[in-house]
Amino acid sequence: MLESKLPTVGTTIFTTMSQLAAQAGALNLSQGFPDFDGPEALREAVCRHLMAGGNQYAPMTGLPALREQVAVKVARFYGRSVSADQEITITPGATQAIFCAIQAVLRPGDEAIVFDPCYDSYEPSIRLAGASCIHQALTLPDFSIDWQRLADAINPRTRLIVLNTPHNPSGALLSTADLDRLADLVRGRDLYILSDEVYEHLVYEGAEHASVLRHAELYERAFVISSFGKTYHVTGWKTGYVVAPPALTAELRKIHQYVSFTAVTPLQGGLAEFMAAHPEHLDELPGFYQAKRDLFCSLLEGSRFSFRPAAGTYFQLADYSAIRPDLDDVAMARWLTLEHGVASIPISVFYQSPPAEARLVRFCFAKREDTLREAARRLCAI
Repeated sequence: MLESKLPTVGTTIFTTMSQLAAQAGALNLSQGFPDFDGPEALREAVCRHLMAGGNQYAPMTGLPALREQVAVKVARFYGRSVSADQEITITPGATQAIFCAIQAVLRPGDEAIVFDPCYDSYEPSIRLAGASCIHQALTLPDFSIDWQRLADAINPRTRLIVLNTPHNPSGALLSTADLDRLADLVRGRDLYILSDEVYEHLVYEGAEHASVLRHAELYERAFVISSFGKTYHVTGWKTGYVVAPPALTAELRKIHQYVSFTAVTPLQGGLAEFMAAHPEHLDELPGFYQAKRDLFCSLLEGSRFSFRPAAGTYFQLADYSAIRPDLDDVAMARWLTLEHGVASIPISVFYQSPPAEARLVRFCFAKREDTLREAARRLCAI
């Protein structure tokens, strides 16, 4: 019998809850994808590239036109001049980018630190590299890093620290001061940073995203990962990118070329064309999603859920302690789906050791207004 490399890994909670929502005919506010389409001009651009013959392999690193547009965006938003040829790699999704970065850096016996609750792909990728995954719980209720605990956890085996800002599932943001503190901790060490910034443009109340790309010292040891799917409402396209210094990019590409080789060509062509023609999309995105967050939260004010509006991402946590404190969050998510027709995600699945007292579920508000209104109506009726 084949011995599993990931014996504790099963079907992801996102697949499970989306399937349950479909079976129950529930509104799916669980998995993080919009129920509306990406910009028409973007879809039309992809169609043009598809019909004009852009259907063979793109260069392994990505279409030059798209890498150039990423470089323009990085300079515009983060003030950093990066080489499209040596520092930007287009990948078939951010999850593949995360996997390749982790495989490039980690060796058997190394340790990688992640912050719980964390995205579920980090640990399997770390373990497949033969390294150990060290979980550090974020401090509740604001999901902040305990800097003393982090300092105590770093040792000569620590090779990688994984950041996620804006943070899934909480929506919390790291600040420039946080990045400065991290730089103090890693200075002089043979240690790398993976910064998962796929929700980089989904920050609210006029806040500024504190990207590792802004931080000169951290960037020299970092892989910064983002997602066209999240930014342009096209998660099914599974197209992302990595920005990293030339030496790190070279190592990442050695892995990437044997995992997928390249990303889908006409999607890259359409994205490059749309980014050049419509830079305003990125400026409008925070307001677009903040309006959805504000609508959803205002509608939930009449419910028995308690919450603080998310600072970023398109996810909203809600505390159900006043409704069913007897249920753990997995049971609560099933109950909400089957009995009340609204699917959510339990946040305990993002932890190695979930806090026993937590009674939180995550709703995705990247939905049409009528979907949000109906979901809120059902939740307020509980």
